[in-house]
Order: sequence, then structure tokens, then C-alpha cells
Amino acid sequence: MKFVNSFKKAVFLVAVLNLIFFFIEFLVALNIRSVSLLADSIDFIEDTSINFLIFFAVSLSLVKRAKISIFLSIIMLLPGLVAIWAAWKQIIYQQPPAPIELSIVGFGALLVNCFCTYVLMKFRNYSGSLTKAAFLSARNDAIANITIIIAGIITIFHASIWPDILVGLFIAYIRTESALEIYKKASNELKNIQESSKKN
Repeated sequence: MKFVNSFKKAVFLVAVLNLIFFFIEFLVALNIRSVSLLADSIDFIEDTSINFLIFFAVSLSLVKRAKISIFLSIIMLLPGLVAIWAAWKQIIYQQPPAPIELSIVGFGALLVNCFCTYVLMKFRNYSGSLTKAAFLSARNDAIANITIIIAGIITIFHASIWPDILVGLFIAYIRTESALEIYKKASNELKNIQESSKKN
């Protein structure tokens, strides 16, 4: 019970931090027309939803937790769709994002996500696919933030839309890959639970 309470406190803290930084990153992304920051800001609101859902779902039955994980894997596809839409608009307008702001906000997001990854690391194998979803989300966001910083640095020396677009699409790719991993794990959990209940 003590472990469950510690886990719930951890995911609640992560959810609040993600919600705060979503507003920061989303507003900056709109202001500087950044594909990568927009995709990453959607990641933050998505991670907020994931961690709040986990906070309420952790005390549920294994079947319900597995079903919620399948639902979360679908939510995890959202940043990819947003990144594709934003990349298309960027190609049309041909306006590179402000590189300094891009790098600074990317670094701030990296600090938040590294802290969230650290908080969730000791729980990553607890409660199956549900906690794996939270851990993978934080870890992938930290990786994405490093690429955002790199895109900002490249854009300082070479004013182009492409570093930002490519990073945005990379974020879409890693989120899709994680979503598929969570979906497979949750589906297997659900299948094993159902087979076990039939035997009993």
C-alpha cells in the first residue's frame, strides 16, 4: 500500500509539471511557428492526461488497467498527427522558427522531462503496461528535447525550416513507436488475464 501511495504521488507530480510546461511550450511554439515545439507541447498535455489517468487507474483491476493502457496507446499517437499537420503548414509558409527561443525552451523542457524520468524510473516495472506508458513518455520526451536543442543550434547558423520540421517528425516517429509498444504489451496482458480466468 505504501508503494502504491508513493507511485500515485510520483505520477501526480509528473502530471502537474507536464501541465505547467505545456502552457509555456505551446505559447512559445505558436509565437515562433515551431513544428518541433508544437509537437512537444502536445506531448506535454498528452503526458498530463496519461499520468492523471494512471493516478486514478492504479487501484483498479488488472483487466481495467490493461484496457486503459490500450486507450493510452491511442492517445500517444496524437503528437504525431499534430507534427505532420504543423510540418505541412511550415512547408507552405517557409518561415524558420526563432532559433534562440527554440533552444532555450527545448532546454527547459529537457530539464522537466529528465526530472520526470528520474521520478518514474523506480516504478517503471510496476503495474505492467500502465506505468511503462508513463516512463516511456517521459524518457521519449527527454530524447525529443535534445533534438529540439540541436535543431535550434543548427538554425542559428543556417536559417532553414528543415531542422525544425525533421525534429518534429522525429518526435512523431518515437511517439508512434512507443504507442505500438504499449499497445502490444497491454493487449498481451489482457489476453493472458482472459485466458487465466477461463482456466479458473
